[in-house]
Amino acid sequence: MSDRKQVKRKPEWLKIKLNTNEHYTGLKKMMRENNLHTVCEEARCPNIHECWAVRRTATFMILGDVCTRACRFCAVKTGLPSELDWQEPERVADSVQLMNLKHVVVTAVARDDLKDGGAAVFAETVRAIRRKNPFTTIEVLPSDMGGVEENLRTLMDANPDILNHNIETVRRLSDRVRARAKYERSLEFLRRAKEMKPNTPTKSSIMIGLGETKEDLIEAMDDLRANHVDILTIGQYLQPTKKHLAVEKYYHPDEFKELKDIAMSKGFSHCESGPLVRSSYHADEQVNAAAREKHRLADEKENVKQA
Repeated sequence: MSDRKQVKRKPEWLKIKLNTNEHYTGLKKMMRENNLHTVCEEARCPNIHECWAVRRTATFMILGDVCTRACRFCAVKTGLPSELDWQEPERVADSVQLMNLKHVVVTAVARDDLKDGGAAVFAETVRAIRRKNPFTTIEVLPSDMGGVEENLRTLMDANPDILNHNIETVRRLSDRVRARAKYERSLEFLRRAKEMKPNTPTKSSIMIGLGETKEDLIEAMDDLRANHVDILTIGQYLQPTKKHLAVEKYYHPDEFKELKDIAMSKGFSHCESGPLVRSSYHADEQVNAAAREKHRLADEKENVKQA
């Protein structure tokens, strides 16, 4: 049997246990009734059953369900988006309230057709959630919004609890994997976010299995830390359809553990690394870990002052 055929066969650790209990079906029904979209469904996330049925968490996808980019790894629909729905922020906030979420992730399709990249609706969604859910922590996962600093400032002025922006892959493969997005622009986006709000944790994600080397991954980690990124997630790339990029390698769980150890040694406050890990996987745990690290560093600084 050729290596190519072996690569196509998913290993045992990637088998997913489906759970369609009343929590899962109830949440799906509520999303449809409120005309809301989740990246959990649109991107065919492998963890949807765990998050919806067991953890009662979801990642809302705003600005419609049609993306202006056609990245070769992503299953979200591509085309000409619809007009903006200014009622969407309130519907998302109401849904967060109904679900009684402690932590919510808000992401969006790329809207290159808009001058602000959708920043105004993004910011209003954060504010609406906070008005109706004052004790819920909010993580935002935007596109690079054209790399325009003013667009990022509009979003950061809404004071999300975590700013998440994914580099997706290593520098060497970025142009082949991503559409329009640029590796250096993503790093600049993350750096600017930290400069605007130094106390807001920043986060990024890498999917592996696209032909990167260990050296590529270490370079990406160093690049993220050089731009003050606090949290890193690493997960296995899974080909959504035959039209998308093929999987070059399935990493073993032990390899994910090794990558996590390397990431933590480089100074990330938290790293989630595993075959089924996605950017918002266990996001509630990540925000707590980031908060603990922030308090630890503050205590260390105070002890130095008193010494």
